[in-house]
Amino acid sequence: MSIANSIRGQIPPIHPEGYPFIGGFALASLILFWLWTPLGWIGTLLTIWCALFFRDPRRVTPLRDGLVVAPADGRVSMITHALPPAELGLGDRPLPRVSIFMSVFNCHVNRAPTAGRIERIAYRPGAFINADLDKASEDNERNSLVISTPNGRIGVVQIAGLVARRIVCFVREGQSIGAGERFGLIRFGSRLDVFLPDGTRPLVAEGQTAIAGETVLADFRLAEPGRSYRSD
Repeated sequence: MSIANSIRGQIPPIHPEGYPFIGGFALASLILFWLWTPLGWIGTLLTIWCALFFRDPRRVTPLRDGLVVAPADGRVSMITHALPPAELGLGDRPLPRVSIFMSVFNCHVNRAPTAGRIERIAYRPGAFINADLDKASEDNERNSLVISTPNGRIGVVQIAGLVARRIVCFVREGQSIGAGERFGLIRFGSRLDVFLPDGTRPLVAEGQTAIAGETVLADFRLAEPGRSYRSD
């Protein structure tokens, strides 16, 4: 392998959603260079940050029935029992909820936590308060999915944050999806909530760093005979 190919292999690809933003930052940087060189360098740093924000690295997802993997990169900010959003149709009883907070430095491509059929997608407009706060689950703009699986129905909620102004969803109702497959993206800081079936015990802890498509949040099976993997 050549040195150029080796270096290229270490650079994660950029999601197409990011191209207009990166181009805009780059154009602004050129204008700033023309106005005053130090401002141009600041613009260059912001352009690099924007490219990193929209990175879409390959992930190795464990494949076995019963596993629930993290849908987002970030910090596990909260593990609790909470009422799911009414639009999910998951009932009026509190369910186990794992919340993952994504800072502006995390990868923001969201991946399916489990294989199944997308039973419902529901968008709800709202506020843009800090996504790390518990009330953001109720007050903020959000896009919710229900994935039907043999082990029960799982709710996944994309929540906009203080800086986020755009939730993007790549999938549609009735579509089948595999664990770890990309289903959406949130621009510039946000949060993902995963509602698990009643009685499910999360296998992560608050403060833990999660990796989308790789970190196991829960396991519906007590025994684990082994795992297979897919690189994507």
